[in-house]
Amino acid sequence: MNIVFRLLTLPVLVAFALTSCGQPSQAKRNTMDLTQKAPLTQPNQPLKDGLETATFGAGCFWCVEALFQDLDGVKSVASGYSGGQVDNPTYKQVCSGNTGHAEVIQITYDSKVISFPELLEVFWQTHDPTTLNRQGADVGTQYRSAVFYHTPEQKELAEKYKKELDASGAFEKPIVTEIAPFTKFYKAEDYHQNYYKNNPEQGYCSYVIRPKVEKFQKVFKDKLKAAK
Repeated sequence: MNIVFRLLTLPVLVAFALTSCGQPSQAKRNTMDLTQKAPLTQPNQPLKDGLETATFGAGCFWCVEALFQDLDGVKSVASGYSGGQVDNPTYKQVCSGNTGHAEVIQITYDSKVISFPELLEVFWQTHDPTTLNRQGADVGTQYRSAVFYHTPEQKELAEKYKKELDASGAFEKPIVTEIAPFTKFYKAEDYHQNYYKNNPEQGYCSYVIRPKVEKFQKVFKDKLKAAK
């Protein structure tokens, strides 16, 4: 991976990350069951040959999901919660900041098409990994930057990439991304899944996510499904 070349475009994407991911409007929240619990996705489920799993936290999962869905080789993306102490948490509980969970996406990908280092490349270039427990106006441990590794190889690659980015001076401040072992993933409530694609005209999607997606598509056009 060519870190220097790709990082020439990083400030453009990070500028959008500084815009609040926000929470649903009150009118939208009134239609949601914030106590709904989703079934636990057990760790290390057997996958088909060639398929692997990656779990990232990079702020609001609506935004992160919308980007990774478009990558060639990505088979599925689910929004959910990882890294906490409460079993089967609700969105409301996670938003309280008391569960220890981060909003994350869990990716199933074909490693013959897209590699874990390529996913890391997208991960670090599409959010600000130097702000502790926040992305833009979204503040709290649930919005922390995190890589929950599934294998020793993922751990080694994430730590190596993080170290190289810090050494390169790509960011003005040190990277604070948490690199921790994956334990459990709790899939978020149904209304969070595929949120951007299901609600393209919703105000937040239209004014916040769409511009970020458009910038992402220009920078990573060679990695998109539509480009293949």
